[in-house]
Amino acid sequence: MRLRKYTKACGALSLLVLTSVLAGCDTVLMNPQGAIGVEQRKLILTALGLMLIVVVPVIFMALAFAWKYRAANRQAKYRPDWSHSNKIELVVWSVPLIIIAILGTITWKTTHELDPFKPIVADKPPMTIEVISLDWKWLFIYPEQGIATVNQLAFPKDVPIEFKVTSNSVMNSFFIPQLGGQIYAMAGMQTKLHLIGNTAGEYAGISSSYSGEGFSGMKFNAIVTPTEQDFALWVAKVKSSPNTLDSVSEFNQLAQPSKNNPVKYFSSVKPDLFQQTIAKFMGHSHGPAAAPSGTAQSTQQHHSMHMGEHSHHAGAEE
Repeated sequence: MRLRKYTKACGALSLLVLTSVLAGCDTVLMNPQGAIGVEQRKLILTALGLMLIVVVPVIFMALAFAWKYRAANRQAKYRPDWSHSNKIELVVWSVPLIIIAILGTITWKTTHELDPFKPIVADKPPMTIEVISLDWKWLFIYPEQGIATVNQLAFPKDVPIEFKVTSNSVMNSFFIPQLGGQIYAMAGMQTKLHLIGNTAGEYAGISSSYSGEGFSGMKFNAIVTPTEQDFALWVAKVKSSPNTLDSVSEFNQLAQPSKNNPVKYFSSVKPDLFQQTIAKFMGHSHGPAAAPSGTAQSTQQHHSMHMGEHSHHAGAEE
């Protein structure tokens, strides 16, 4: 009776702790609004289910053994000389190996299907958005529309988006959790990320890689408009802004470190700004600003060599 009361108390306490911990969580990864995010959720749930095949029985057996072989149970067999069972060895080794093989196959297949460099097949032509990571804000350039924005981007529903991503400073990580996985932004390198929004709405975007004291405020909004006409209205709103990003001095001023930067629109943008931002870290003489010198540049090049051209988060992209 005493053990039963203790078990119930532990169960109630565990439930209370779990509820308290999860109360402040926003499980956006489990509420995807794009095709890539949906496939990543499937992969997460599949992996979790396969692992629980081992975890759940082990937990129940641990409790069952503790109950069966308790001191008060005089009916339990006492076998001090027992040391080995081929049947137990077979189960203990074969089940995890089978699960690992299945999980490895699924992960390999899904990782290649969700390669961030792989374009999304859709009925509508893709749209290109160039992304530059700054301290501590995001600059989005629309080369086809000739506009740029800070900490806000928009695109129509069901239109595949090709993000070209780089950094003007330290390494960062571009991530819209409800639409798909993340991709690293590295100075002197261009990476790609293909995403699509299948449900109109406004989704939070973040930097998922620590990049300095302003990191916590490095957030942006991704607006998926219901129609292309709504997107055109948003573009017209940006074009009405008095701000421009046509010169080196304007870009350098924008690139200065700032915390919790508000949304800002630029009605025009230097056509080759994205390419020049990459080129200045490659030792070229031209560019919107001088490349960082000394340790900062060496550190960035070191990151670039070791991180590779692209990376995934909890699942790879498309």
